[in-house]
Amino acid sequence: MNFLRGVIAGQAAGPQPSGAETIQKLCDRVASSTLLEDRRDAVRALKSLSKKYRMEVGTQAMDHLINILQTDRSDSEILGYALDTLYNIICNDEEEEQDAVTPLPVSGKHKNVSAPDENAQKQADDLGAQFTDTFIQEPEHVTLLLSLLEEFDFHVRWPGVKLLTALLKNQCTQVQGVILVSPMGVSRLMDLLADSREVIRNDGLLLLQQLTKSNAAIQKIVAFESAFERLLDIITEEGSSDGGIVVEDCLLLLLNLLKNNSSNQNFFKEGSYIQRMKPWFEVGDDNSGWSAQKVTNLHLMLQLVRVMVSPVNSPGATASCQKSMYQCGLLQQLCTILMATGVPADILTETINTVSEVIRGSQVNQDYFASVNAPSNPPRPAIVVLLMSMVNERQPFVLRCAVLYCFQCFLYKNQKGQGEIVATLLPSTIDANSISAGQLLCGGLFSADSLSNWCAAVALAHALQDNLTQKEQLLRVQLATSLGKPPVSLLQQCTNILSQGDKIVRRGSKVQTRVGLLMLLCTWISNCPIAVTHFLHNQENVPFLTAQISENLGEDERLVQGLCALLLGICIYYNDNSLENYTKDKLKQLIEKRIGKENFVEKLCFITKHELYSRAAQKPQPVFPSPEQMLFDHEFTKLVKELEGVITKAVHKSSEEEKKEEEVKKTIEQHDNIVTQYKELIREQDAQIKELKEQVDSMSSQNEQMQSTVTQQLSTIQQHKDQYNILKLKLGKENQSPSNGQGDGSQVNGLQTEELTQLREEVEELRKQQTLLQTQLGDKDALINSLKSEAAQAAQTAEGSAGGSENTELLKELEALRSQVQSKSSEINQLKTERQELVRRAEAGSSDTVPSSDSSIDTAKMAELESRLAAQTTETERLKGETKGLSESRADLEQQLASATSTVAILQTEKAKLQTDVQESKKEQDDLLMLLADQDQKIHSLKQRLKGLGETVEDEDDLDARDQTDEEEEEDEEED
Repeated sequence: MNFLRGVIAGQAAGPQPSGAETIQKLCDRVASSTLLEDRRDAVRALKSLSKKYRMEVGTQAMDHLINILQTDRSDSEILGYALDTLYNIICNDEEEEQDAVTPLPVSGKHKNVSAPDENAQKQADDLGAQFTDTFIQEPEHVTLLLSLLEEFDFHVRWPGVKLLTALLKNQCTQVQGVILVSPMGVSRLMDLLADSREVIRNDGLLLLQQLTKSNAAIQKIVAFESAFERLLDIITEEGSSDGGIVVEDCLLLLLNLLKNNSSNQNFFKEGSYIQRMKPWFEVGDDNSGWSAQKVTNLHLMLQLVRVMVSPVNSPGATASCQKSMYQCGLLQQLCTILMATGVPADILTETINTVSEVIRGSQVNQDYFASVNAPSNPPRPAIVVLLMSMVNERQPFVLRCAVLYCFQCFLYKNQKGQGEIVATLLPSTIDANSISAGQLLCGGLFSADSLSNWCAAVALAHALQDNLTQKEQLLRVQLATSLGKPPVSLLQQCTNILSQGDKIVRRGSKVQTRVGLLMLLCTWISNCPIAVTHFLHNQENVPFLTAQISENLGEDERLVQGLCALLLGICIYYNDNSLENYTKDKLKQLIEKRIGKENFVEKLCFITKHELYSRAAQKPQPVFPSPEQMLFDHEFTKLVKELEGVITKAVHKSSEEEKKEEEVKKTIEQHDNIVTQYKELIREQDAQIKELKEQVDSMSSQNEQMQSTVTQQLSTIQQHKDQYNILKLKLGKENQSPSNGQGDGSQVNGLQTEELTQLREEVEELRKQQTLLQTQLGDKDALINSLKSEAAQAAQTAEGSAGGSENTELLKELEALRSQVQSKSSEINQLKTERQELVRRAEAGSSDTVPSSDSSIDTAKMAELESRLAAQTTETERLKGETKGLSESRADLEQQLASATSTVAILQTEKAKLQTDVQESKKEQDDLLMLLADQDQKIHSLKQRLKGLGETVEDEDDLDARDQTDEEEEEDEEED
């Protein structure tokens, strides 16, 4: 201990040891000491020397320090010293080194450390990379460090987090690979965000930032470890955009997780985390106090929104995120910031870019943006206010680029918006009291600022992109040039400015205005033969273009020559030969004489070979380092790529080849027309077949209904037959009954009168039913005739089609049904005849019987008959009671029978069980008999063997005979 104190305190007596010697002695002390306190003091001394003697400590003590981490896990203090020492020798950031735990006080000679110069800093960076490589040569060292992060002790966990962060900064890919394959490696690091100590949580954020850089696999694991939920909670706790550096770290980590990672973006959207972003942009009315940290936080938040709706994402995912942002009110909140006052310029620029990508290609969002008004008096549309900033040369360049991008995104795949912009230029819609978007674009197109010319030309070209209707409408625009002169068309004015070239003094690039106008003209007349005709109608345009292409100009003018060649090629390719002086053949002859085909193609290729062309083709957003480099538009690069090849072929083709192609086109058009006619005929036939099938289905359903009706009628007729037979039998019995005695005859005659009355009522009912049946039969006959006529018409209509056979079968079924109905009608007529005969006989019998009874029966007999009838009624009541009692007794007997049946079933089941037991008993007896027979056989064989050996063996027969002899002797003695 005295030695260590002497080394640390710097004793004055004797020569002082060098730093390397001191470190060597300390390393020996760490390796050889058996006492924990000695090793702890030695590691603490190494930590204090690790900043000044970084090389010596790193080369001599690293292995000993790693050994301490492995062996002394029980002492948190020595672990903390070892981790701090490793961090000091690996970390390259001087500011982070100053944040390390303060070492023990040392003598004045060792306090002052000079600041490293640039070379020393470079050497320090190299040292950090070398020591990092040494540390991660063994992946177990990183795994050991991950296990130490599970220690809750502050003096172990915090330096462990900082050390792992430094390792990731120096060798990110290698350390990421080790953590990725380590079991629960990422989960252990995610636990740092839940630490209650803010220092560890904040450094854990820095660690996760380094861990998630450019590694999609780790990004997915971190996201599915509830990273979004935790980070958004931290942002809310820290005050959202008004928060400090911790909010910035959280946003940087979110950007790492979401950028270029479609899986995490989908998870973020499906988890409804987009809705939680809306409160971030609720900026108050007082926007005067914008701190630097708030500007940084809000800038990162806007970038986070743009990552979710970036044009490089898949269209489906982008559209889904755009829909969510509109529904939750995020787009409305961004538009509020856009129109607010006092917002810093960089935040306003980024907000414009963010709104641009939120509305790009989304019709609902574009319509909402078109309805936004600026808070001015009178209110103006937000688009007009933004265009005023775009054509104002005093505005910052990046802001003007952002406004142009916003206008482009508003018109992207938005034909409705394109029509509204072009409509503001038409004479019928111009309002002299207000400024419209079209007026601003025209003003910018013809201003003295070249950048305004270019931006207005590109914006107007986007209003015509892939919209033939608006290209034709824009031809109607007329401009008043000066007082007293007739107005000229917008197309003519553009070509006039283009032909004047450098004669007009402009501020900015010389070629920028001409490039913008040429891009506008190329977009305007492409795929629009009417616009090509208007352009060629001006006799000065073609000579100007040929002159520009044929001249040998400087490097700056080559791009203009290429665009002129493209414009002339479009006039050839989309020419409808309506002008005799400028047909396709004459234009190609002119190129061949004045320019040369090879020279023309070479000038055309200058466009795609330009450096700024390839830069503009990469992404839709116009991002340029300076206004002079703002030459190409992204959508125009697509048009050039589409037309370059076809224009080259069109120029090289001869007139004969073109005629052949035209003939082939005509033939193809004729074939297409024939095919179209056949398609229409097939559609008509399909419609007819469908209609016939529907008719057949309806007739089939009607047939089924008729069949069911006929079935019901048949059942009714059968019932009538049964009733008729019953009545016939009753009348036959009554006719035989008058031959009986006088008293009985009087009773029967009295009863017969009542029966005859009942019979008349039944006959009247039968008459009504017959009338109803005849009415129904008439209706059915009419229905059958109508169906027969409809079937005949359907058969004639569907002649030759598949439905004819079905209609024929239906007609056959209807004829059969008709025959059945006729047969039933004949049966009804026969029944009617029989019924009439029955009625006649009944009336005759009544007339014969009633007078005789009136003449022979007196009042006494009537009383006697009434008494007898009352007796009969009483007897009938008594019989009914007995019948009811018999029914009840029968029900009891049936119940008893059911219980007896169940008892019999139970007994039969028991009988079956007993029979089974008997069978098993018989089987067991048979087995026992077999065993007894085997035993008898064995006993017999043993007796034979004993007899063979001379032994006396008594058989059972001998024993039985002897027993019988003894019994007889006893009986004889008793008799004596």
